[in-house]
Amino acid sequence: MDVTLHLAQQPEADELLGRSPLAALVGMLLDQQVPMEWAFAGPYTIAQRMGRDDLDAHEIATYAPEDFATLLSTKPAVHRYPGSMAKRIQQLCQYLVEHYDGDASAVWKDATTGDELLQRLKDLPGFGPQKAQIFLALLGKQLGVHPKGWRESAGPYGEQNSFRSVADITGPDSLTKVRAHKQEMKAAAKAAKASGK
Repeated sequence: MDVTLHLAQQPEADELLGRSPLAALVGMLLDQQVPMEWAFAGPYTIAQRMGRDDLDAHEIATYAPEDFATLLSTKPAVHRYPGSMAKRIQQLCQYLVEHYDGDASAVWKDATTGDELLQRLKDLPGFGPQKAQIFLALLGKQLGVHPKGWRESAGPYGEQNSFRSVADITGPDSLTKVRAHKQEMKAAAKAAKASGK
């Protein structure tokens, strides 16, 4: 895995996401209730604060929880909810250590079908069905991970030439299109809720 992603919109942070499977997973985990760029810059910030050039699942899994929470909450905070996200990142790393010997890429390396990979992603702490489908689409569209039927397993996020999620962001233009799509979806949900009253 060594590609350039454009999710944090910061060269150093994006470079880390493109070469580090764990950084990509942690970025996806952080991608909720904050702007996408903030979430995907998080792994780089964490690595810098730990004095490392990459994240290590074993090190994070055994880090003192209070110290790890402090690491994330030091200003500028890694997330709007640094304490709860610190706990989630540690749970993710503990799971990876327990099930994959700390190797994040092992989650997808030998998956033979999209459904198998989707299930593995859904089994990760902090990954619900939608987050798992989006990450599966990111793996397929940008990171060259193509188990049989991966597009179908990723649902609408796997569609070609769509602009629904982080899986479709390859630069500023696609970022604008994904943002527009999300605003349309929010407006539609709001309108549906209003008409249902």
